[in-house]
Amino acid sequence: MMVRMLRNLFLAVVAAVAVSACELLEEFDDEPVAGLPACTWARVVKVTDGDTIRVQFDGREERVRYIGIDTPEVRGSPGGPEPFGDEASEANARMVEDARVCLERDVSETDRYGRLLRYVWLRDGTLVNEELLRLGLAQITTYPPDVKYVESRYLPAQDEAQASRRGIWGE
Repeated sequence: MMVRMLRNLFLAVVAAVAVSACELLEEFDDEPVAGLPACTWARVVKVTDGDTIRVQFDGREERVRYIGIDTPEVRGSPGGPEPFGDEASEANARMVEDARVCLERDVSETDRYGRLLRYVWLRDGTLVNEELLRLGLAQITTYPPDVKYVESRYLPAQDEAQASRRGIWGE
């Protein structure tokens, strides 16, 4: 009787460990996702504001600045809050908070503040930088040579937001 109980307990523990291991492998699977560019997968640990996040990968934490866009400043910023700053930060958080994101590099590695410069993709193919433009919560701000998506994705998204008078483009 005792042997049978121990055996069942052992099998239950083995099954639980196997399920947890499979979930862990799936969560940290860095295999390419169809439609996404070559990238580095990272876990978002903090949303700083509308265009900056903190991520963790390879055992370290890094600040990431979204390439090619600028969002209004939030409360607590040195220049003070700007209209739609909180909305941009909240929209960014809704998309990426606690998520695994695909970080795509363009030409430059970092900005003058030491932040990684990246395009930020979600697993479903959403380019977060572009979506913030489409929502009217960011505007295009380029620093060549990092201009990969300006013509093909950023300008149409910003034009759509302006035409619809969304966010910062409203009256």
